[in-house]
Amino acid sequence: MPNAADADELMVVSQLYTTYTIIIIFSLGLFGNLLNILVFINLKIFRLNRCAFYLIVESLVDIVQLSQLFANQMWGLSINGNDPTNVSLVWCKWRTVVGQWCRLMLASIVCFTAIDQFLSTNPVGHLRQWSSLQIAHCQIRVSIFLCLVHTLPFAVFLQIHPPLGCIINNIGLTNYYSFFYYPVLNGLLPIFISSLFSLLAYRNVRRIVRRQIPIDRRRLDQQLTAMIFVRVIFFVLLQLPYTIHRIIVINVASLQANTSVYVTNLWVRAISTTLIYLSQAVIFFSLC
Repeated sequence: MPNAADADELMVVSQLYTTYTIIIIFSLGLFGNLLNILVFINLKIFRLNRCAFYLIVESLVDIVQLSQLFANQMWGLSINGNDPTNVSLVWCKWRTVVGQWCRLMLASIVCFTAIDQFLSTNPVGHLRQWSSLQIAHCQIRVSIFLCLVHTLPFAVFLQIHPPLGCIINNIGLTNYYSFFYYPVLNGLLPIFISSLFSLLAYRNVRRIVRRQIPIDRRRLDQQLTAMIFVRVIFFVLLQLPYTIHRIIVINVASLQANTSVYVTNLWVRAISTTLIYLSQAVIFFSLC
């Protein structure tokens, strides 16, 4: 078991790891997502395509999320490593609301993309009719509204309480946040939905050769399905460690019991959190 000095040193190293990792992720993410947007907007084959529309929106949300993360980290460095959310109440509320909105939007978009690809490649005609650009626009508008409404209670009940920092001062909302939002709504549920429908879409494409459709359309369906399938794999693999960590934290009350476990928990949280942001940064490379 490390002593107090060793624990302090490990926490400093953890902070350095987080800082440099965030800078790298932000740089990769900004470049990759901007390139994604340019590719899907300028290539004629992707114009008026539902999956391309979803991926453009996802890239825009990724840029917002990564920019906020980078700004928070740089601000923290300017105030001697302190978390800005523990200093400014406005930033405490803003970062939480925007961060949660982005995470919910991203999870929704990944699910919408997988479902749409399953519908568009389905051999059943009336199911393919549910895959349209108009429906995609409607889904995004509704998601923007619902995700924003979901985050508003956090803006109301978030307060700065030294030495705990930026926390929710409502026990009911805290329980919802701990037991449903992280492990289910933003964890296992989108992982299950995106995995299921991407696998079903992949199965549809393997059978698409039997359908009487133009070869160009067949190749586009195969290309898009492969892109979405790889995107979902990245999403699941990089999201799952954080979800598992949150479930363990909720169910194991002894994580704060001693210094060794506490420092280990900090490291696991730092690594699993950066993996989530890495999922947003590598979207271009996962679609290549």
